[in-house]
Amino acid sequence: MWRRIRKIWITLGLIATVLFAGWSIVAYRAGPEARLAIQNDAAVSVTREAGGWRFMPADSSRLQKVGFIFFPGGLVEPIAYAPLTHATAEAGFPTYMIELPRRGAFGGARSPEVANRIHQAIRETKVTRWVLGGHSLGAVIACDFASRGVDGMAGLILIGTSHPRDVDLSRMNLRVTKIAGTRDGLASREKVEENKVKLPPLTKWVWIEGGNHSQFGWYGFQPGDHFATIPAASQREQMLRAVLEALRADAESL
Repeated sequence: MWRRIRKIWITLGLIATVLFAGWSIVAYRAGPEARLAIQNDAAVSVTREAGGWRFMPADSSRLQKVGFIFFPGGLVEPIAYAPLTHATAEAGFPTYMIELPRRGAFGGARSPEVANRIHQAIRETKVTRWVLGGHSLGAVIACDFASRGVDGMAGLILIGTSHPRDVDLSRMNLRVTKIAGTRDGLASREKVEENKVKLPPLTKWVWIEGGNHSQFGWYGFQPGDHFATIPAASQREQMLRAVLEALRADAESL
């Protein structure tokens, strides 16, 4: 009898694992709008490179003084953030979206290869000052590199994360923008504010009322998240506005 019960539990566990894996694959997949954003157009030149995607303003006369290095969320298909990185490049900011080894899983987020990809992006672009940013696990990576120092770092943009949790950035002379949703199921308001003391005192806070975790990217509904009470388009518009304001402020401060 116990053998039969054990077999049933094992079978149910395998089924649950397969269902969860299947749901996750769908949930983290980039949507159609994101796939369109990796195409070249009159305003932005998009290049697929080893270790990431480069988004450059097509008109070099509009080139801003700072560039933007963006880290995607863990397990998320990187191009799910292409509408954001395309838009920042269209505004004149050279943008590089770093691909995380194994999408950040199994130690990929802390792989030495991530640092190599950052340095490559810096070397191959004309601007000398950079803003680091990311969503979820990508924001954690941005915090880690900010704490270690990156040559020419001009600012930090953290989206949908409770971090910095493991590093203290409070004494850094660094412009930081923190963007958070009040319905974020993976980075709750309580967790976000718990680590507020680890950010510089002049950090700019942008709370998106009704926004959740998943709608910061262009992918499906992420396991563990809460349902948003505002449309995805509205949340992303507010996020993009906050990101562009941060980048422009960083450029004007130079």
